[in-house]
Amino acid sequence: MAQWEKKKVSKEAVKELTGKYGVDLLTASVLVRRGITKGEDLLFYLEDDERFLHNPFLFNQMEDAVDRILQAKEEGEKVLVFGDRDVDGVTSTTLLYTYLSEIGLDVSYRVPTGDEAYGLSEEAVNTFAGNYGSLIITVDCGISNVKEIALAAEKGIDVIVVDHHNPQEDIPQPAIIINPKLQDEGYPFMHISGCAVAYKLVTALRFAATELYKNEICLLNVRPMNEGYCIECIKTENLVEKDRLTEVLIPGVVSIEQTRLLPFLRGQQIFVWDSGPQQKMLAKVFGNGIEFNFLDIRPEISKVLPGIGSMSLLRLKAMSKISRYTEGPSEEIDAFFNLFVTFVQKKTASAGKQKRNAEDLQLVALAALADIMPLVNENRILVKQGIAAMNGESVRPGIQEILLKQNLIGRRITSSDLSWNVIPVLNAAGRLGQPELAIELLMAKESKDRLQIAEKILELNKQRRQMSADGFAVAKDAAWKTLERFSSNFVVAVDERINRGVTGHVANQLAQIFKVPAMVITFLPDNTAVGSVRSARGYDITGFLDSNGELFNNHGGHPFAAGFSLKKENVPVLLEKLERFAPLIEFPKPQEDVISIDAELPHEYMKPDILELVDKLEPYGEQNPQLNFLVTGTRIAQADVLGKTERTHLKLLLAFGQTKWPAMYWGASQRLKRDFDEGDNLDVVFQLSRNYFNGKETPQMMITDAAKSGR
Repeated sequence: MAQWEKKKVSKEAVKELTGKYGVDLLTASVLVRRGITKGEDLLFYLEDDERFLHNPFLFNQMEDAVDRILQAKEEGEKVLVFGDRDVDGVTSTTLLYTYLSEIGLDVSYRVPTGDEAYGLSEEAVNTFAGNYGSLIITVDCGISNVKEIALAAEKGIDVIVVDHHNPQEDIPQPAIIINPKLQDEGYPFMHISGCAVAYKLVTALRFAATELYKNEICLLNVRPMNEGYCIECIKTENLVEKDRLTEVLIPGVVSIEQTRLLPFLRGQQIFVWDSGPQQKMLAKVFGNGIEFNFLDIRPEISKVLPGIGSMSLLRLKAMSKISRYTEGPSEEIDAFFNLFVTFVQKKTASAGKQKRNAEDLQLVALAALADIMPLVNENRILVKQGIAAMNGESVRPGIQEILLKQNLIGRRITSSDLSWNVIPVLNAAGRLGQPELAIELLMAKESKDRLQIAEKILELNKQRRQMSADGFAVAKDAAWKTLERFSSNFVVAVDERINRGVTGHVANQLAQIFKVPAMVITFLPDNTAVGSVRSARGYDITGFLDSNGELFNNHGGHPFAAGFSLKKENVPVLLEKLERFAPLIEFPKPQEDVISIDAELPHEYMKPDILELVDKLEPYGEQNPQLNFLVTGTRIAQADVLGKTERTHLKLLLAFGQTKWPAMYWGASQRLKRDFDEGDNLDVVFQLSRNYFNGKETPQMMITDAAKSGR
């Protein structure tokens, strides 16, 4: 049995969260126990409004990308969206292609099919050039395609790289690159999916359709302080703060020419909140002879955000959610800036845009879960909003058909449902060389067409599962034989019988079993070797691939999951280098088998409404695991052994006073009558979920571990 650990929490920290953010004591204690106490982190657990997403124009070259696409539209150029075959690539391609088509571009898309390698190919560049194409936009790929992008430049084709994979030492030139992992990139969060980066580009393009695009605006506020006045200004462009100025002035001491205000404000459109008091205070500072040409934005904002027109910025600052989560001091000018951004976003959000945006966010949610992005920072809002749309009336066509086929319609969709029942199905098309089917599913106009495509993809998923099982059977034996060769720090399976579409899944299985990084390689008919690497125990495997880049046709990925292709004759050389490298691997110190307890619940808390806490901290996944609860002294009212072929599972009914909870305990049938029995009292570590049967929803405990009370 694992060790149970419930970390002690500071009562002061819990009290601060309840007081400052208005959360209940139980939620506050869970957050503190998980180390989520800073305002900048709490924001993404306690809020889900898209207003809190990072501005796409924080990417250094986003404006360049937008301008190049708008130029292509204006001049009627041919544009190619080139994506990847997995869920992240398919959703990225669908999202960007759909938007560019809607705004009138002459756009086509392409993804690797059959045995084509990952990433932009020379053949794709040459074919596009032959069709008189002039702009390629790569999505979920491109950052490692140095040679191919150089070829595109030779042929007069511009390239915009929209990617999220780790850049190598050499980055593509010339290219406009939108990648949160790029060195010195201005974007504040690097761990978003490729589809999320594509979504940021589309969001920027939508903003570029407004009159405010590239329009410099200065927000100005004057407030009294002590014997003088504080004049604060924020210069903004595309809703991004570009510069700010603060001047503290005493009336009659300096002229306006002696301040920094004139050069800062020159040529700017100036907005203020409530022009009357602002003009009076400026007159006191500089005299009545100085006239400021500014616009009172308060009436316009009041139309879009009713109820705030009579409030001062001081009052609005106290009400500002963003200010509440911001570490350090926040001034009235900050409240003004936040209010202005909210106003613009709401004013420019039409019903049609909101519907399309909700459909886009569903793609982003699938991509984040498929690529195992950490569910922190803005990923939480992106995924939460996407899932909320799936649970609403605007389920995206294509996704709706998969939900229907997987019997998920009519129930509350969670991140777990998508990870287990939707994403593997969509991935199957790409794994078996037919990613275009997944794109067609997400783009088809007619429901009958989508249902037919969904059936095809579900059949491919069955084939993929069988191929994965067959590949694992081959790879497991091969991996055992390599463990000693690679100093028990790595395993490798090389076999042409393994389908190229399941190398990643098989490598992942090997890594889980052997507890070391695993590499799986197979061969294509043209004598190209393709492979996948999956890491274990927190080791970053990209360093080995990058240091041997000369062996690969291409390679890339993430620190713990990567892919590559190379000539067949280079495989022995690669393995020899790995043999010399493996003894040098040092894994992070292993953690003991410990189950972290998020909260111990009194029996009176065990009522269905406890699920509200579980819902509140959704979505769950990478870096936000399911909540583990502990209850002690619950009586086993009933115990049944389950299992169709082998009776291996337990179904328990646990009593909490008048309330009884059904509980599933997987693989624990042997513990009944050995460690506990009906009528005994149990201490139980569990997670909470919902069970659906015959259209009825019931709460259910999923037991992680249990012990007889008083052990």
